[in-house]
Amino acid sequence: VQLQASGGGSVQAGGSLTLSCEVSGRTSMMNGAVGWIRQAPGKERESVAAINWSGGRLFYSDSVKGRFTISRDNGRNTVYLQMNSLKPEDTAVYYCAARNNRIVVLMAPETWSYWGQGTQVTVSS
Repeated sequence: VQLQASGGGSVQAGGSLTLSCEVSGRTSMMNGAVGWIRQAPGKERESVAAINWSGGRLFYSDSVKGRFTISRDNGRNTVYLQMNSLKPEDTAVYYCAARNNRIVVLMAPETWSYWGQGTQVTVSS
């Protein structure tokens, strides 16, 4: 499975960004999940959102619930992270990641098997 993340950038607080993660080698993903994990400077990685590829169940961390929305487009093999009401504390490198099994809770970063390259999100106050 290969993942290609894009869509990062710089915005002011209160603004919005949409990240995209194109998934290839999808055959193994039919029973899997895709997630977004971020790492802020000097902090540990944090899983913020995830979606089961089949069934579409959604998961969010408390830190982004109500502001971020994860979705998928099966036809484009792409997962999106719509980020609204951005805060300076959302500043981080955002990674998309995947695993071969569905999830029932938002999984910790170290449990994801496949990773894309990161995309920087910077939110200024």
